[in-house]
Amino acid sequence: MLDPKIIKDNHQMIREMIKARNVEYDFDELIDVDQKRREFIIKTDELRKKKNQIAMEISQKKKAGQDISSTLDEMKNISAELTKLETLQIEIEKKYSSLALSIPNLIHESVPLGKDETANKEIKKWGKIPEFDFKINDHIDISEKLDLVDLERAAKVAGARFYYLKNDLVRLNQSLIHYALDFLAEKNYSLIQPPYMINRQSMEGAVIANDFEEVIYKIENEDLYMIGTSEHAMAAMHSDEIIEGKDLPLRYAGVSPCFRKEAGAHGRDQKGIFRVHQFDKIEQFVFTRPDESWDEHEKMLSNAEEFYQKLEIPYKVLLLSSGDMGKVSAKTYDIEAWMAGQNAYREIVSCSNCLDYQARRLKIRFRDKTNEDTQYLHTLNSTLIATSRVLVSIMENFQTKDGHITIPKVLQKYMGKNTI
Repeated sequence: MLDPKIIKDNHQMIREMIKARNVEYDFDELIDVDQKRREFIIKTDELRKKKNQIAMEISQKKKAGQDISSTLDEMKNISAELTKLETLQIEIEKKYSSLALSIPNLIHESVPLGKDETANKEIKKWGKIPEFDFKINDHIDISEKLDLVDLERAAKVAGARFYYLKNDLVRLNQSLIHYALDFLAEKNYSLIQPPYMINRQSMEGAVIANDFEEVIYKIENEDLYMIGTSEHAMAAMHSDEIIEGKDLPLRYAGVSPCFRKEAGAHGRDQKGIFRVHQFDKIEQFVFTRPDESWDEHEKMLSNAEEFYQKLEIPYKVLLLSSGDMGKVSAKTYDIEAWMAGQNAYREIVSCSNCLDYQARRLKIRFRDKTNEDTQYLHTLNSTLIATSRVLVSIMENFQTKDGHITIPKVLQKYMGKNTI
């Protein structure tokens, strides 16, 4: 959530942010509810003060042996009015909290303004797009011919967009995970395997819940949700904590399966393993000082780039526009990898700086000395690898004329072989 002072004092800036993001949000309603909330606070404080004064008056009259019946009646009336006001105040606070938690984050000045992905800015390209002297296949055909994926039986037991990985593709998936963990461990990231379910309070701390609920799976009759990414569980890991400044930055590498409904996709993406309901992912997550967060953002992007360079997968980096990035992020880079079978770049990495937006929701602060005031820290997240999409890229980019798949060099020691 945003700093309440910003909400109160910078109306024009927030209106411009909402317009730039091309989202529907009734900021006038938030202003109105905030004003009513403040009025209720003043009224209830005045009544409590008056109630305390009457209580003292009753005590004094008792000591003096005076009649207190009229004063008791006044106390009853004030108590009844205060109870009514407190009930209304609780309702208005809930309304304000709901609206405040739904307002998007501010946008960094470097973000290109635009209503959708057409305004995204290409930052760079890396790698040579592979050329083939034979008719190439996409990952669906390749996996069928090499018996690497079973979609029909997965649909029988779980429904569409689930899959069985088979044979060497299982080993390649695990090799990617092992290599990714080794890669981040060498960069002094602490490895984290989080809970695969989190409660609503934790989820609301990491995302705008009303927007995200349609994407994630709810556990029936439980206050639990399947994680859509380890980012959410790692963000909530230090909720309600004060972190020692000397320990920052905290860099975590989260490894977990992810579960998403992935509604709305179409075409060829409905088949194969590119857009699915369950996949494995390694996530970078960082807690840092506010004055160091932009440097951390660039480091996380650099890590992801280095990783794909070592995999020898061509890619391009995009800076997302104001209308295309998520509401929690102040600035987001995407990396899109080349998929030869689709003759297109497709998204494999999202790298975002959320500033203090999540930290405020989760009440995560830091300080350097015990006698100092605490400050909200900044949180950042970036995919390192979502394995199913990288498997697609490897199958398509590294296919051979004889129908095999050449394993990227950095993965061969994990696979114990160089070809599928």
